[in-house]
Amino acid sequence: MSEGLFRRRRLPHWDVEDATFFVTACLAGSIPAQGLIRLQTYRDQLECQPQPASMSVEDWETHKHKMVFARFDEIVDSEPAVRHLAVPAAASAAEGSLRHFAGERYDLVAFVVMPSHFHWVFHPRADWVQASVEDERQAGKPAPRTPRERIMQSVKGYSAYQCNRLLGRHGEFWQDESYDHVVRDDDELLRIIEYVENNPVKAGLVKRREDWQWSSARDRLRLGIPDGDPLPAV
Repeated sequence: MSEGLFRRRRLPHWDVEDATFFVTACLAGSIPAQGLIRLQTYRDQLECQPQPASMSVEDWETHKHKMVFARFDEIVDSEPAVRHLAVPAAASAAEGSLRHFAGERYDLVAFVVMPSHFHWVFHPRADWVQASVEDERQAGKPAPRTPRERIMQSVKGYSAYQCNRLLGRHGEFWQDESYDHVVRDDDELLRIIEYVENNPVKAGLVKRREDWQWSSARDRLRLGIPDGDPLPAV
């Protein structure tokens, strides 16, 4: 994988130039207290395990992150404490935010809006990245945000405003941090798209992935878009 910028808050974040990102954002408070305890316990157990001789340090860190993510995704699918996006109007608003700058700031590859979170695969567009970096520099920011950070802040901020307004609520809407992963190659991209679009089936919400209203699977089937190709801008 290309060298990139690594940032760690509570979750690890990789930012690699000209990368495709797989991102998951959860509603604030969507993981119940017991779920958080189980996640932390599992994370601590993984940290105590020795690094396999067959893995590099980077591969071992990525593997642990994926293992924790799988546990997390199971919790937000099966026992979320908050389900604001189960309201159709809110789900549609979240979907609209994911689509809004497609073809302008990023190529939209896949997405699904679930009752408590969304999964999203996108590739920042090179022309916009160059312009956005220059904007950050001219603004004199001591630590310019990466393209991924700028895109996520825009999407989460706008969708939070729209959803809170539709639901008649105030306050924090999304969990502060998101889970993100740099897609390494075409094979992994196809696996991730399958994972994202099959999420409603795995969660028992529909029998076929194209039956879920807030998913790229419907566009892919309706328009005959091959897996891995970006969706058209709307």
